[in-house]
Formats: sequence, C-alpha cells, structure tokens
Amino acid sequence: MDIISNFAVFEGGDGSGTTTQLSLLKERLKNSIKPVFFSTFEPTDGQIGTLIRAALKKEISLKPETLAMLFAADRNEHLYGQDGVLERSGRGELVVSDRYVPSSLVYQGIECGDELAASLNSRFPAPETLLFFDIEPEIALKRLKGRPSSEIYEYRDFQEKVREKYKTFLGMYRDAGVRVAVIDASKTAEEVADLVWSELSLMPIMKKSENTP
Repeated sequence: MDIISNFAVFEGGDGSGTTTQLSLLKERLKNSIKPVFFSTFEPTDGQIGTLIRAALKKEISLKPETLAMLFAADRNEHLYGQDGVLERSGRGELVVSDRYVPSSLVYQGIECGDELAASLNSRFPAPETLLFFDIEPEIALKRLKGRPSSEIYEYRDFQEKVREKYKTFLGMYRDAGVRVAVIDASKTAEEVADLVWSELSLMPIMKKSENTP
C-alpha cells in the first residue's frame, strides 16, 4: 500500500466530531507560517460531491452501489485533480481531510459488501496518519439531534456496525505502515482538540517545521 506523506485523515462514525475538530485545527493553524496547512473533506464540494450530499440528505434516491461508485469518483478528483491532495502534499503542505478511503470501506462495505468497496478504492494510496474518533453511537447520535435534517446513515443499528467495522480496518492500516491513533471522542471538544494536536505534532512535516528557522 502506497502512503502519501504530509497527509492526515480524520475518521469516525456520524457525530464523532471529525468536522468540528477539523474546524478547530484550522483555527489553531490559521496564523501559522510553517507548515502551509490545507483542510479538506469528503464528499467534496465539487459537482460529484454535491450529488453525493444530496443523496445523503435524502433529496435524491440512489442505489447503494451507485453511491459507492460516486464516492470513488469524487475521491479520484479530490486526490489527483488540480490542487488536489497529492499535489498539495507533494509540495510540502500539511493536508488534513475529514474522511477518506476508510469511510468508504466501512460505510459502503456495510451497504454493498466488502468486495465492491475494496475494488473501487484499491488504487488510492493511504494517508501517512489516520486518526479514528471513537465514541459510543448512542452518545454520538444525541449530538446530532439539533441538526435541521438527518442523513441516511444516522441511526443506531447502522452506527454500531460502523464503529465495529472501523476497528477491523485499523489493524490493516497499521500493518501497511500508517500511523494510526484512536482518539476518545467522548471527551469535550477542547480535550479532543488537544489530543488531535498531540498526534499531528508527531508527523515529520510538523517536526521539520519546528526545526526550520
């Protein structure tokens, strides 16, 4: 499995706080000169990602297999497109994404079977660092109750499967050379942000920046 240097990914079930933590990280690094920081997410805000989000919000109906293919297509653009993950990380930027391949292996693996999910994502390289935000689904779903609308995966039985399936993939990524950290996402947002910062600080790009005048 190839690994993308300078690339970190936040993963977790719905309501685990990945989006919140990416926003807090962006705020923490907004005045930082080194390294250059780029925050991103999947599905993207491109045309394919917009279609995916419409399906997730139940605005349109798509077959699970179609959705799985769209996720892979959106990821291909996200990774290889102009100013994409590969280009930015290659020129020395710290790139952190809210979700990546593991989300598809988990979510689409549950819906469509592991074989299709693995096949669609087999050519995508792994991130250097993977942070898994672990939280009891019941707690996570309570956090989502204030949202104006729900998404197709936001129910307890599915999220319990999501949590367990994520854990089966963490070892695979570790074995491939990815540095995997499990974050206790039940803590306060500020406590989680400190844990995230501690883990990201171990990345070579961060250490290099500390030593660069």
